[in-house]
Amino acid sequence: MSDTTMVVVFASQKGGSGKTTLAGHVAVEAEKCGAGPVAIIDTDPQGSLAKWWNARAAHTPAFVQTTIPHLGRDIEQLHRDGIKLVIVDTPPSVTSSIVDVVTHADLVIVPTRPSPHDLRAVGATVDIVEHQHKPLVFVVNSATMRARITSETAVALSQHGTVAPGAIHHRVDFAASMIDGRTVGEVDAESRSAKEIADLWTYLDGRLKRLRDGPIGARMSNDPARELETLTPYRGGEDIEYDEENADPVVAVPMPAVAATPVAPSSVSPTSTWDGVDRRKRDSGPPPNMPERRAGAVFGRRNAG
Repeated sequence: MSDTTMVVVFASQKGGSGKTTLAGHVAVEAEKCGAGPVAIIDTDPQGSLAKWWNARAAHTPAFVQTTIPHLGRDIEQLHRDGIKLVIVDTPPSVTSSIVDVVTHADLVIVPTRPSPHDLRAVGATVDIVEHQHKPLVFVVNSATMRARITSETAVALSQHGTVAPGAIHHRVDFAASMIDGRTVGEVDAESRSAKEIADLWTYLDGRLKRLRDGPIGARMSNDPARELETLTPYRGGEDIEYDEENADPVVAVPMPAVAATPVAPSSVSPTSTWDGVDRRKRDSGPPPNMPERRAGAVFGRRNAG
Protein backbone atom coordinates (compact mmCIF):
# COMPACT_ATOMS: atom_id res chain seq x y z
CA MET A 1 0.00 0.00 0.00
CA SER A 2 2.09 2.88 -1.30
CA ASP A 3 -0.35 5.48 -0.01
CA THR A 4 -0.05 4.33 3.61
CA THR A 5 0.74 6.98 6.22
CA MET A 6 3.55 5.66 8.41
CA VAL A 7 3.83 6.73 12.05
CA VAL A 8 7.23 6.84 13.76
CA VAL A 9 7.26 7.41 17.52
CA PHE A 10 10.37 8.56 19.40
CA ALA A 11 10.20 7.27 22.97
CA SER A 12 12.59 6.97 25.90
CA GLN A 13 12.08 6.90 29.63
CA LYS A 14 15.43 8.61 30.20
CA GLY A 15 15.54 12.39 29.93
CA GLY A 16 18.34 13.86 27.87
CA SER A 17 18.45 10.98 25.42
CA GLY A 18 18.08 13.35 22.46
CA LYS A 19 14.59 12.32 21.35
CA THR A 20 13.47 15.80 20.34
CA THR A 21 16.67 16.60 18.45
CA LEU A 22 16.56 13.32 16.54
CA ALA A 23 12.84 13.62 15.85
CA GLY A 24 13.30 17.06 14.27
CA HIS A 25 16.35 16.00 12.29
CA VAL A 26 14.73 12.82 10.97
CA ALA A 27 11.59 14.73 9.97
CA VAL A 28 13.57 17.31 7.99
CA GLU A 29 15.81 14.68 6.39
CA ALA A 30 12.80 12.59 5.38
CA GLU A 31 11.16 15.63 3.78
CA LYS A 32 14.37 16.50 1.95
CA CYS A 33 14.72 12.95 0.59
CA GLY A 34 11.22 12.93 -0.84
CA ALA A 35 9.48 10.79 1.78
CA GLY A 36 6.97 13.54 2.54
CA PRO A 37 4.80 15.32 3.04
CA VAL A 38 5.96 14.90 6.65
CA ALA A 39 4.09 16.04 9.75
CA ILE A 40 5.40 16.27 13.31
CA ILE A 41 3.41 15.94 16.52
CA ASP A 42 4.67 16.98 19.96
CA THR A 43 3.06 15.14 22.89
CA ASP A 44 5.68 16.28 25.41
CA PRO A 45 4.21 18.91 27.82
CA GLN A 46 7.55 20.77 27.63
CA GLY A 47 6.82 21.46 23.95
CA SER A 48 10.47 21.49 22.86
CA LEU A 49 9.76 20.15 19.37
CA ALA A 50 6.92 22.65 18.91
CA LYS A 51 9.18 25.53 19.98
CA TRP A 52 11.86 24.39 17.55
CA TRP A 53 9.30 24.23 14.72
CA ASN A 54 7.98 27.71 15.54
CA ALA A 55 11.54 29.02 15.19
CA ARG A 56 11.86 27.58 11.68
CA ALA A 57 11.77 29.80 8.62
CA ALA A 58 10.74 26.83 6.47
CA HIS A 59 7.15 25.61 6.65
CA THR A 60 8.10 21.97 6.19
CA PRO A 61 7.70 19.59 7.83
CA ALA A 62 4.14 20.44 8.82
CA PHE A 63 3.23 20.77 12.49
CA VAL A 64 0.06 19.26 13.94
CA GLN A 65 -1.36 20.29 17.30
CA THR A 66 -3.53 17.54 18.69
CA THR A 67 -4.38 15.72 21.90
CA ILE A 68 -3.50 12.14 22.70
CA PRO A 69 -7.17 11.02 22.88
CA HIS A 70 -7.65 12.42 19.35
CA LEU A 71 -4.35 11.15 17.96
CA GLY A 72 -5.85 8.26 16.02
CA ARG A 73 -8.56 10.45 14.51
CA ASP A 74 -6.06 13.11 13.46
CA ILE A 75 -3.65 10.59 11.94
CA GLU A 76 -6.53 9.39 9.78
CA GLN A 77 -7.19 12.99 8.77
CA LEU A 78 -3.51 13.46 7.92
CA HIS A 79 -3.72 10.37 5.72
CA ARG A 80 -6.68 11.86 3.87
CA ASP A 81 -4.70 15.10 3.51
CA GLY A 82 -1.87 13.24 1.80
CA ILE A 83 0.68 13.12 4.65
CA LYS A 84 3.04 10.18 4.10
CA LEU A 85 5.05 10.23 7.34
CA VAL A 86 4.15 11.30 10.88
CA ILE A 87 6.90 11.84 13.48
CA VAL A 88 5.74 11.86 17.11
CA ASP A 89 7.83 13.08 20.05
CA THR A 90 6.92 11.85 23.55
CA PRO A 91 7.70 12.86 27.16
CA PRO A 92 10.76 11.34 28.91
CA SER A 93 8.72 9.14 31.23
CA VAL A 94 6.69 5.97 31.43
CA THR A 95 3.02 6.92 31.46
CA SER A 96 -0.32 5.79 30.11
CA SER A 97 -0.01 8.62 27.57
CA ILE A 98 3.06 7.01 26.02
CA VAL A 99 1.26 3.68 25.91
CA ASP A 100 -1.56 5.35 24.00
CA VAL A 101 0.86 6.97 21.54
CA VAL A 102 2.76 3.73 20.92
CA THR A 103 -0.49 1.99 19.95
CA HIS A 104 -0.56 4.19 16.82
CA ALA A 105 3.10 3.56 15.90
CA ASP A 106 4.36 1.64 12.89
CA LEU A 107 7.89 1.92 14.25
CA VAL A 108 9.25 3.03 17.64
CA ILE A 109 12.68 4.69 17.85
CA VAL A 110 14.44 4.56 21.24
CA PRO A 111 17.45 6.92 21.37
CA THR A 112 19.94 5.77 24.00
CA ARG A 113 23.11 7.47 25.16
CA PRO A 114 26.13 5.22 25.82
CA SER A 115 25.99 5.26 29.61
CA PRO A 116 25.04 2.74 32.31
CA HIS A 117 22.15 4.93 33.50
CA ASP A 118 20.62 5.06 30.03
CA LEU A 119 21.04 1.33 29.53
CA ARG A 120 19.28 0.58 32.80
CA ALA A 121 16.41 2.88 31.80
CA VAL A 122 15.57 1.24 28.47
CA GLY A 123 13.77 -1.67 30.10
CA ALA A 124 10.59 0.25 30.86
CA THR A 125 10.33 1.57 27.30
CA VAL A 126 11.01 -1.84 25.78
CA ASP A 127 8.33 -3.24 28.08
CA ILE A 128 5.70 -0.90 26.61
CA VAL A 129 6.74 -1.48 22.99
CA GLU A 130 6.80 -5.26 23.31
CA HIS A 131 3.43 -5.28 25.07
CA GLN A 132 1.97 -3.35 22.12
CA HIS A 133 3.71 -5.73 19.66
CA LYS A 134 5.43 -2.89 17.81
CA PRO A 135 8.80 -3.06 16.01
CA LEU A 136 11.56 -1.17 17.79
CA VAL A 137 14.90 0.30 16.74
CA PHE A 138 17.54 1.55 19.17
CA VAL A 139 19.68 4.51 18.09
CA VAL A 140 22.94 5.05 19.94
CA ASN A 141 22.91 8.82 20.39
CA SER A 142 25.31 11.47 21.71
CA ALA A 143 28.21 9.04 21.48
CA THR A 144 31.87 9.90 21.97
CA MET A 145 34.05 9.31 18.92
CA ARG A 146 36.16 6.14 19.15
CA ALA A 147 35.06 5.45 22.73
CA ARG A 148 34.76 1.75 23.53
CA ILE A 149 31.62 2.30 25.60
CA THR A 150 29.80 3.30 22.40
CA SER A 151 30.25 -0.14 20.86
CA GLU A 152 29.62 -1.82 24.21
CA THR A 153 26.29 -0.01 24.37
CA ALA A 154 25.35 -1.21 20.89
CA VAL A 155 26.21 -4.79 21.85
CA ALA A 156 24.18 -4.57 25.06
CA LEU A 157 21.18 -3.04 23.30
CA SER A 158 21.29 -5.69 20.57
CA GLN A 159 20.27 -8.24 23.18
CA HIS A 160 16.95 -6.43 23.55
CA GLY A 161 16.15 -5.38 19.99
CA THR A 162 17.43 -4.07 16.68
CA VAL A 163 20.19 -1.44 16.76
CA ALA A 164 20.48 1.08 13.93
CA PRO A 165 23.82 0.89 12.11
CA GLY A 166 26.41 3.42 13.19
CA ALA A 167 25.86 6.00 15.91
CA ILE A 168 25.01 9.67 16.24
CA HIS A 169 28.02 11.32 17.83
CA HIS A 170 28.02 14.20 20.29
CA ARG A 171 28.83 17.47 18.52
CA VAL A 172 28.00 21.07 19.31
CA ASP A 173 26.45 21.65 15.89
CA PHE A 174 23.39 19.56 16.80
CA ALA A 175 22.37 21.93 19.60
CA ALA A 176 23.54 25.04 17.73
CA SER A 177 21.45 24.24 14.66
CA MET A 178 18.29 23.79 16.72
CA ILE A 179 18.45 27.33 18.14
CA ASP A 180 16.90 28.93 15.06
CA GLY A 181 14.79 25.98 14.00
CA ARG A 182 17.23 24.34 11.61
CA THR A 183 19.11 21.03 11.48
CA VAL A 184 22.78 20.20 10.99
CA GLY A 185 22.07 19.32 7.37
CA GLU A 186 20.51 22.72 6.75
CA VAL A 187 23.45 24.52 8.38
CA ASP A 188 26.21 22.49 6.70
CA ALA A 189 25.15 19.68 4.40
CA GLU A 190 28.74 18.41 4.16
CA SER A 191 29.33 18.06 7.91
CA ARG A 192 29.88 14.71 9.59
CA SER A 193 26.79 15.25 11.71
CA ALA A 194 24.70 15.76 8.57
CA LYS A 195 26.08 12.54 7.10
CA GLU A 196 25.20 10.60 10.25
CA ILE A 197 21.61 11.87 10.11
CA ALA A 198 21.41 11.06 6.39
CA ASP A 199 22.69 7.53 7.05
CA LEU A 200 20.21 7.08 9.89
CA TRP A 201 17.31 8.16 7.69
CA THR A 202 18.46 5.87 4.87
CA TYR A 203 18.30 2.96 7.29
CA LEU A 204 14.93 3.99 8.78
CA ASP A 205 13.48 4.60 5.32
CA GLY A 206 14.40 1.09 4.25
CA ARG A 207 12.90 -0.30 7.42
CA LEU A 208 9.66 1.63 6.92
CA LYS A 209 9.38 0.49 3.31
CA ARG A 210 9.64 -3.14 4.39
CA LEU A 211 6.97 -2.57 7.04
CA ARG A 212 4.70 -0.74 4.60
CA ASP A 213 5.09 -2.99 1.58
CA GLY A 214 5.64 -6.33 3.32
CA PRO A 215 3.01 -9.01 3.87
CA ILE A 216 0.45 -8.80 6.65
CA GLY A 217 2.15 -9.50 9.97
CA ALA A 218 5.57 -8.38 8.72
CA ARG A 219 5.52 -5.39 11.08
CA MET A 220 6.64 -7.61 13.95
CA SER A 221 9.27 -10.22 13.21
CA ASN A 222 8.53 -13.71 14.47
CA ASP A 223 12.23 -14.37 14.70
CA PRO A 224 14.03 -11.58 16.63
CA ALA A 225 17.40 -13.29 16.12
CA ARG A 226 16.94 -13.30 12.34
CA GLU A 227 15.75 -9.68 12.37
CA LEU A 228 18.83 -8.67 14.36
CA GLU A 229 21.10 -10.54 11.97
CA THR A 230 19.69 -8.89 8.86
CA LEU A 231 19.12 -5.34 10.13
CA THR A 232 22.10 -4.47 12.32
CA PRO A 233 25.87 -4.70 11.75
CA TYR A 234 26.60 -5.80 15.33
CA ARG A 235 26.87 -9.50 14.48
CA GLY A 236 28.66 -12.03 16.57
CA GLY A 237 29.58 -9.54 19.28
CA GLU A 238 31.74 -7.43 16.97
CA ASP A 239 32.84 -4.09 18.32
CA ILE A 240 32.26 -1.19 15.88
CA GLU A 241 34.36 1.94 16.21
CA TYR A 242 34.59 5.07 14.05
CA ASP A 243 37.82 6.63 12.96
CA GLU A 244 37.90 10.39 13.50
CA GLU A 245 39.67 10.86 10.16
CA ASN A 246 37.64 8.38 8.17
CA ALA A 247 33.87 8.08 7.97
CA ASP A 248 34.02 4.34 7.22
CA PRO A 249 33.57 2.02 10.21
CA VAL A 250 36.40 -0.31 11.20
CA VAL A 251 35.82 -3.61 12.99
CA ALA A 252 37.80 -3.95 16.20
CA VAL A 253 38.47 -7.00 18.35
CA PRO A 254 35.28 -8.89 19.32
CA MET A 255 34.23 -8.43 22.94
CA PRO A 256 31.95 -10.51 25.19
CA ALA A 257 28.32 -9.50 24.70
CA VAL A 258 27.70 -9.66 28.45
CA ALA A 259 30.11 -6.83 29.27
CA ALA A 260 27.46 -4.12 29.46
CA THR A 261 24.21 -6.04 29.83
CA PRO A 262 21.53 -3.78 31.32
CA VAL A 263 19.20 -4.97 34.04
CA ALA A 264 15.76 -5.76 32.64
CA PRO A 265 12.71 -4.62 34.62
CA SER A 266 11.60 -8.21 35.14
CA SER A 267 14.82 -8.98 37.01
CA VAL A 268 14.84 -5.96 39.29
CA SER A 269 14.88 -6.81 42.98
CA PRO A 270 11.81 -6.16 45.18
CA THR A 271 13.63 -3.21 46.74
CA SER A 272 14.00 -1.42 43.39
CA THR A 273 12.42 2.01 42.95
CA TRP A 274 11.22 1.16 39.45
CA ASP A 275 7.45 1.58 39.43
CA GLY A 276 6.54 1.96 35.77
CA VAL A 277 3.03 0.58 36.16
CA ASP A 278 2.23 2.85 39.10
CA ARG A 279 3.46 5.92 37.26
CA ARG A 280 1.39 5.04 34.22
CA LYS A 281 -1.70 5.00 36.44
CA ARG A 282 -0.81 8.36 37.95
CA ASP A 283 -0.56 10.15 34.62
CA SER A 284 -3.57 12.48 34.86
CA GLY A 285 -2.56 15.48 32.80
CA PRO A 286 -0.22 18.47 33.11
CA PRO A 287 1.79 19.31 36.26
CA PRO A 288 -0.03 21.07 39.12
CA ASN A 289 -0.96 24.71 38.40
CA MET A 290 0.08 24.35 34.76
CA PRO A 291 -2.29 24.71 31.77
CA GLU A 292 -3.11 21.80 29.51
CA ARG A 293 -0.81 22.50 26.57
CA ARG A 294 -2.21 19.72 24.44
CA ALA A 295 -5.80 20.98 24.40
CA GLY A 296 -7.47 21.52 21.05
CA ALA A 297 -6.75 19.98 17.67
CA VAL A 298 -5.33 22.68 15.42
CA PHE A 299 -3.44 22.00 12.19
CA GLY A 300 -0.65 24.46 11.49
CA ARG A 301 1.55 26.89 13.35
CA ARG A 302 0.88 27.56 17.01
CA ASN A 303 -0.26 30.93 18.17
CA ALA A 304 2.34 32.81 20.20
CA GLY A 305 1.98 32.35 23.92
